Amino acid sequence: VQNALYTRELCDRQDVPVHVGAAVPLEIALETAQNVHGGDGMGDIGLPLSEREPDAGHAVDALLEASHRHAGELTLVTLGPLTNVALALRRDPTLPSRIARTVTMGAVADHVGNVTPVAEFNMWADPHAVHEVLASDLDVEFVGWDISRRHAVVDPALATELRAIGTPLAEFCVDIQRVVAEFCATATKLAGFDLPDPIAMACAIDPSVATEVQRLHLRVETESELTRGMVVMDLLGLTGEPPNASVVTSADDARFLHMLRTALA
Repeated sequence: VQNALYTRELCDRQDVPVHVGAAVPLEIALETAQNVHGGDGMGDIGLPLSEREPDAGHAVDALLEASHRHAGELTLVTLGPLTNVALALRRDPTLPSRIARTVTMGAVADHVGNVTPVAEFNMWADPHAVHEVLASDLDVEFVGWDISRRHAVVDPALATELRAIGTPLAEFCVDIQRVVAEFCATATKLAGFDLPDPIAMACAIDPSVATEVQRLHLRVETESELTRGMVVMDLLGLTGEPPNASVVTSADDARFLHMLRTALA
């Protein structure tokens, strides 16, 4: 929450509400990604991440209220585990009828994981929430970590170029990747740090960033110690089950990078 509040302040967007959501997953213990993003979630670069006050009210209440105020107009974008969305659906199963579009950063279409060999972190962190979302009427478009890995990697030269834009936001965007860059070099073997949340948001803002989208039947593993959090995508239609989600399988690197540069300028 403090990270979101700091970012809101940096962007001078105090009009954007920040509400506290669920503290733990639906059924399993909380696990964090401090080894990826640092102890403070912002690369441990010494940012003042305290003493800011979030807006009153729980995030689930805020989501449901907004869905009534702006019925049929909202694009719901999730950049973390789906716990709050699942809780909102439990409270009001009619929520999907008021959401125009849902874009989720999560899963992997090639089934190559970043927290286990087959699971992406956001899905792994609360697979029971994923199960409930997939079983609902919410029509989710998944932008997986495979899209980030293939279309949103910032190598050292590009990182230097982006930071040289010279705005506080550009410097922030690059500097907070310090721990992520180390993780990518040692664990995921990328040529730089990747930007899964930004490319998912880019797909939400401009659907043309997603150059290939497939309608597929998805299920998530909730119990297996080996494959917990794996979102199984029926790419060949072998199950005979009807599609229940959309999956982005290719993206426009150049368009994404243009949007990123524009946002940081």
